[in-house]
Amino acid sequence: MNKLVLLMLGISLLTACSTEDKTTKFEELIVNDGRPDQINIDINAIPDAIPQYEPWSSIVNPKQYTVLGKEYYVLPTNKGYRQQGIASWYGTKFHQHKTATGEDYDMFAMTAAHKTLPIPSYVRVTNLENQQTIIVRVNDRGPFYDHRIIDLSYVAAAKLGVERPGTGFVEVVAVLPGEVNGDVAIADAKHVYLQIGAFGEQKNALTLQQRFSRLLLTTSRIVSSQTPERIVYKVQVGPINSVTEADEIVEKIKNIGIYNSHFISE
Repeated sequence: MNKLVLLMLGISLLTACSTEDKTTKFEELIVNDGRPDQINIDINAIPDAIPQYEPWSSIVNPKQYTVLGKEYYVLPTNKGYRQQGIASWYGTKFHQHKTATGEDYDMFAMTAAHKTLPIPSYVRVTNLENQQTIIVRVNDRGPFYDHRIIDLSYVAAAKLGVERPGTGFVEVVAVLPGEVNGDVAIADAKHVYLQIGAFGEQKNALTLQQRFSRLLLTTSRIVSSQTPERIVYKVQVGPINSVTEADEIVEKIKNIGIYNSHFISE
């Protein structure tokens, strides 16, 4: 499980401490997080969140904020948002702590944390491995870790099928009030790739592909797509079989200067 979750209220509370104190407290939170010892409810009976209109406060949604030395820019809208990547979850250590909206975090509620979506927002999360789908309410910030795009509550992760492995490949799609599952096509993915570059000239794509091949990690391919202005040549790595493999690739491609990449599926 990716435990690098930091609640926004926790960030403000820690600003009065020294850097060493903040690091120590943060490490204690992420190391001790986990699943509940006893579960006295039927998780499968917990309903999905129901999208409804909720105003966006500028206090909760600043244009940008900084966590662990990195700047994040809050999106002006959630309309049309769709992204694929890795989901993680957070549990007992943060249970009943304040979320970014000021509400108590409830690990048995269908909620989630996201770095840049305006909050509150509602999203449909699809497990790309088993096609299980849930709808959650985003009311917190996180996960503050590269290539983790959403942090689910414990019960949301359990319903989606990523609780035991700790992470999983997912697609996250914003759901607006009044929409239902059928309004937005659900991903039917069998293979996940990491796109590490896109170029207007094929020779540049070939050069990057050759540089990647020297890392001896996995296979790669070049996929072309036509835009109204030009042909784009995309360098994609994979298919990737696990989150562990994805993390290894993301870390090692830094050796060839690649720090921005994203997952796609087919």
